[in-house]
Amino acid sequence: MANSVCEVLLTEAPLDAPPQKQNVDAGAIVDFFGVVRKLEDGREIEGIEYQAHREMAEHQLRQIADQATEMFRLQLAIIHHRIGFVAVGEPSLFLRVASPHRGEAFRASQWIVDELKKKAPIWKRPRFTTRDDRRPGSTPPTRATMAAKAK
Repeated sequence: MANSVCEVLLTEAPLDAPPQKQNVDAGAIVDFFGVVRKLEDGREIEGIEYQAHREMAEHQLRQIADQATEMFRLQLAIIHHRIGFVAVGEPSLFLRVASPHRGEAFRASQWIVDELKKKAPIWKRPRFTTRDDRRPGSTPPTRATMAAKAK
C-alpha cells in the first residue's frame, strides 16, 4: 500500500511494544509477543540463545513485512526480534500489524510468524536447566558411566 509503514529490528535489548501512533484508517491493530516458554523438547530450560546472520535476517524480515503489507492490505507491519540470551518468560519476538479490518490483521500476524520461522536466518539454542546431553526419553546415566566419562 502506498501509505504503509514497515519496520524491522534485530536487537539484544529487551523488547517492549513501541508507542502506538494514531492511524485513523486502521480498524484493527494486533500486537503479538512470542515469549520463551519453560519447556523445550519436554525438558525445562533457563532460556534460549538466539543467533542471526544480521544482514540476511533483516533483509528477510523486511521482505516478509513488505509481502504481508501487500497481501493483507496492512497500513503497518512492525517486526522486532531479539537476539542473544532470552530468559524464560521474556519475549523474543514482537509483532504489530494495523489493517482496516480485524480478519486481515489476525491472518497477517499468523502468516508473518510462520514465514519468519521458515525464512529468516535466526537460530535458537535452548539452555537447559540440567547440563546432561540426554534427549527426552533416553535413560539417565548411571554412576558408573558418569565416573568413566570423568576419567
